[in-house]
Order: sequence, then C-alpha cells, then structure tokens
Amino acid sequence: MKTMTNSFKKTYLALSASALALLLSLGACTQEQQNKLGRDIQNWTGTNGVLEVYAGDKLVRRFLKVDKLSTAMGTDDNKPRPYRFGYGVLDENLNMQADANEKKVYFEISDYATNYVFFENPN
Repeated sequence: MKTMTNSFKKTYLALSASALALLLSLGACTQEQQNKLGRDIQNWTGTNGVLEVYAGDKLVRRFLKVDKLSTAMGTDDNKPRPYRFGYGVLDENLNMQADANEKKVYFEISDYATNYVFFENPN
C-alpha cells in the first residue's frame, strides 16, 4: 500500500512540475508569440469567420465562411508584410448568407488603409 502512495505522489509531483514548467514557458513568451500560439490553435480547430469591410461607416464588402486571416510574410526576409489575406464567400447582397450564386474568393486587406472587422459568425 505504501508503494502505491509513493507512486501516486511521484506521478502527482511530475505532473505538477510539468504544468508549472508549461505555465512559466508561456509566461516567458512575448505577446506576439502567445497570439501566434492562439492563432495556431484556432487555425487547427477552424472557425466560421465573417470579415466586414467599411468605407467610413458604410459596409461595402462582406466575406463569409472565412477560416482565418493570414499575415503575409516576405519571401526572402520572412518579415511580416502590411496586409492580410484569406479566402471566403463574397456576400454580394450583404444578407449574411452564402447564397448558391455566391462563390468563395481570395481577398487581401491592407493593415494601414482598410477599415475592417473580423468576427466569428454567431449563427
């Protein structure tokens, strides 16, 4: 009986130490690294995103079924570029539904000049 208790204590201590190490390593990450980890997890699980593009206060484009927005990276220097891209269904009539005649398209949006909102579709 004493061996099981010692074995349990060793397992518990090992798991506790592993959990603590994981928390400390995440705490040592920069905010961008933590965000990237979060995006990687989200990319793996998938989303049902909606991207809305505005001109002033007017909605001018909407993309549905967007799985992710990716940051463009330089080919040679691997540095982030000032735009994001993705794929989604262009909601031409802005009715928040992917109608039969609306197709999936590639899009790019500027980090500097585009007013946009990206959110998970609540429906």
